[in-house]
Amino acid sequence: MLSFSDYIMLKIPLILASQSPRRKTLLKKMGLKFKVVPSKVEEHMDLTLSPDDFVMHWAHEKAKDVSRSFPNSLIISADTVVVIENKILGKPKNKKDSKNMLKKLSGRTHTVITGFQLILKNSEISYFSLEKTLVTIKTLSLSDINFYIKHYNTLDKAGSYGIQDWFATQVLKIEGCFFNVMGLPVSKLYDHLKNIEKELKSND
Repeated sequence: MLSFSDYIMLKIPLILASQSPRRKTLLKKMGLKFKVVPSKVEEHMDLTLSPDDFVMHWAHEKAKDVSRSFPNSLIISADTVVVIENKILGKPKNKKDSKNMLKKLSGRTHTVITGFQLILKNSEISYFSLEKTLVTIKTLSLSDINFYIKHYNTLDKAGSYGIQDWFATQVLKIEGCFFNVMGLPVSKLYDHLKNIEKELKSND
């Protein structure tokens, strides 16, 4: 039985340039065969860029880094941030930082932005896409915040929460792509994979 990878990727090796367990889960749900090769790029928050340009920059840098070692593989990289009051919230530095982030998000609407890059270096193929989702959070009690930080790993997630875990009970409304909040807008990714398939066929 053919997998999605056989159907859409024409057996081209696929690499996820990320250690994110959420992104791995989403690619598996799409039926894709891939291996994980994390980028060695050290992301930092002190770039004076807009949120859109910030995720574009890091997604591109991560994909470019891995593509140097795997020029015949299609590299997928992504960068996700939470934005409120035009301020970027990345991953918290510690539990205190995590608590402050959740307090800031409490009772308000924020934007989750994911930029993802696809690079197939030797075929000179490069696609980039940006997705935005609005997320409205309930007013969080201090006990709920403390419970969440104590029982869940908030330190590896932008904005200090995971939409797919217990924190879903604190989400009042989502406008846009749910999977984007997890770290990868799978609908747009699918469209780009189909475009790459067509481009490769036209080059045969």
